[in-house]
Amino acid sequence: MAHTFRLATALALLMTVPAMAETVENPLVPSETWEDLRFDVIGDTVISDAESPLSIDAPYRAHDAATVPIVLTQTNLSAQIDKATVVIDENPAPVAAELTFGPAMVPVDFELRVRVNQYSNVRVLTETPDGTFMSGRFVKASGGCSAPASRDPSEMMATLGQMKLRLFGEPEISTARREAQIMLRHPNYSGLQRNQVTQLFIPAHFIDHMEVWQGDEMLFTMDGGISISENPAFRFSYTDNGAPALTVKATDTESNVFEQSLPKDAQG
Repeated sequence: MAHTFRLATALALLMTVPAMAETVENPLVPSETWEDLRFDVIGDTVISDAESPLSIDAPYRAHDAATVPIVLTQTNLSAQIDKATVVIDENPAPVAAELTFGPAMVPVDFELRVRVNQYSNVRVLTETPDGTFMSGRFVKASGGCSAPASRDPSEMMATLGQMKLRLFGEPEISTARREAQIMLRHPNYSGLQRNQVTQLFIPAHFIDHMEVWQGDEMLFTMDGGISISENPAFRFSYTDNGAPALTVKATDTESNVFEQSLPKDAQG
């Protein structure tokens, strides 16, 4: 009888594994900080109780608090996503990025890297014609906004604004769907980091606006703050319209303007 009971128990556990695997390991947790922030971020906008058409994935425990990968995935293919705002509750400047996506980005599959300063909810507010939705994850990370830069400031400035394009795989013949990554050399100083020689705080200096185009068609825009990681990198899927290059236009908080055409046949 005992053997039969153990066998039945084991079978029951095996049957529950798929359901357990679907459980989100790090869902949003109650946050007084968010309640204080909410009006500043969205005003009186009502957040729908329905499932968001844009999900967000982030590690439960970040390997590096200064470069935490955040992945946005469109789950409702019929939804029109007008704007997506990434918020990191406990960061000194909680709004990490405001994103818009052109038609070629649908369905949205977009990754960016952010700094997380302490254990925090990371959420995305998605605006559509049908309302505003929210999804999120709780991330265990600390010190991301004050983490030292990877290189000396003079070395960082020597490569300021340099860009690189990577393309992955071959386009799908039926859809011309491509996956790309754009990387931009910029320290994205948060204002909380210290010069490792002088120990003085390095003034905030970061990319505040970025646009990516293929020909005359806009792929996406990003308005960012200090929470975007050093050397910003954005990986995304898009429908290729045949343009020979992707064009990136960006500005930073010191009024620098960076623009570069990145040929697809010269990417590396």
